[in-house]
Amino acid sequence: MLHQESQHTEWKETWRDDYLRWVCGFANAQGGRLLLGVNDKGQVVGLPDAAKLLEDLPNKVRDLLGVVVEVNLQEQGGLQYLELVVQAYPNPISYRGHYYMRSGSTLQELKGAALDRFLLGRQGRTWDGVPLPQFSLADVSAPAMARFRQLAQRSGRLDAETLANTSVDSDANLLDKLRLKDGAYYKRATALLFAADPQRFVTGAFVKVGYFESETELLYHDEVEGDLFHQVKNTLDLLLTKYLKAVISYEGIVRVETFPVPRAALREAVLNALVHRDYAVTAPVQIRVYEDRLRMWNPAVLPEGWALDTLLGAHSSSPYNPAIANAFFRAGEIEAWGRGVERIFAACRAAGVPEPVLRYEPNDMWMEFAFAPAYLKALKGGQKQTEQVEAQVTPEVTPEVTPEVTPEVTPEVVRMLHTVNGEMSRAELMNALGLKDEKHFRTHYQQAALAAGVLEMTVPDKPQSRLQKYKLTALGRQWLTHRNKA
Repeated sequence: MLHQESQHTEWKETWRDDYLRWVCGFANAQGGRLLLGVNDKGQVVGLPDAAKLLEDLPNKVRDLLGVVVEVNLQEQGGLQYLELVVQAYPNPISYRGHYYMRSGSTLQELKGAALDRFLLGRQGRTWDGVPLPQFSLADVSAPAMARFRQLAQRSGRLDAETLANTSVDSDANLLDKLRLKDGAYYKRATALLFAADPQRFVTGAFVKVGYFESETELLYHDEVEGDLFHQVKNTLDLLLTKYLKAVISYEGIVRVETFPVPRAALREAVLNALVHRDYAVTAPVQIRVYEDRLRMWNPAVLPEGWALDTLLGAHSSSPYNPAIANAFFRAGEIEAWGRGVERIFAACRAAGVPEPVLRYEPNDMWMEFAFAPAYLKALKGGQKQTEQVEAQVTPEVTPEVTPEVTPEVTPEVVRMLHTVNGEMSRAELMNALGLKDEKHFRTHYQQAALAAGVLEMTVPDKPQSRLQKYKLTALGRQWLTHRNKA
């Protein structure tokens, strides 16, 4: 009896041309051996036409698969069997237009997103680095660029000269600096990072959040869209102002809010889900909130050779989307040391709450935060101290959350807010403000107000449109109302 089947060994009693799929699977994986004349118990039963197959198989494999295999005649107990030794090939191998991969002791046909990943990997490319011909500089969102410039300026990870200039040409230069261009075309990552509506280019590029009474009873839900930096910020705001309930306590006269998931851990989890997800899968990131836990899912693929233990331990940085990860690193939103998961666990330990449970299945990454018993007890009014529970979950469904806090604005933006009347063009705004320096206006007034979220474009999908005008957002109007009352 031979050793058991494994990732590198397959037994077959006879030969059929259909078994070329197994040869293809070994060639696309790590190589292996196909033994002919061996039953599924590992017993050699003999191969009557072994001599003929010894002559025919090398040519058949070469002609149909384009690979060369070693075919050896073996014998055990007076019975002959064949051993086909298949080497791993760096280029993709197909059989009649189909691609197969040996995984464990099974053969899998690669389709859809899995096939895309495989083919790109064999070309030394990543999904986010593929050129996107239909995306151009005209599709870049001015607020997204302004937001990125603010973050990158704060982080100090890009030179000040590149960030200071806010002309259209400087946008192109900045995207080049971020290595988001491949030849004449921008990469897929550019659409996710800087398009006003990434879903025009990448299906499923948004976040879905829902509050569940049980596994099957959904009470309400929201969707967070926009560029990835916008999605990170608004997803966090949405979770902390609508979906998670804060336990309120007081230290002297200081009010302290305690959420079931530490803000730092929640932020890292959202960043990991959006930056490292597999965007070839058309399903959005999904966050399910329950009374006693929060569960986050994103489509994911671990680096080759990694297991869940690798991710949970100390490991090098190996981002699935290096172009996206680089932009977030330059913006100071993530580190480049592969410590995201470690930081989540550390934040939970520091807050004295349960560490999350991480579960990985092929293409699926789940992270679940169980709420601490003390938090649940306080939330239900079990404590007889001065701690009070303030439920911040509201049943209304809104596509995005509007922060309750007053935005921080510069004196220039204050002037802009008091000047805007309905919809106004750039020339009208400059004239009303008494400004003649277009660069100064764009940098200190227009871009700053867009980045603060108090000003918006009337034609956001075409920032350079000749019909472009600007108007106050709901947040801008709210700021003015509070300012006037004050």
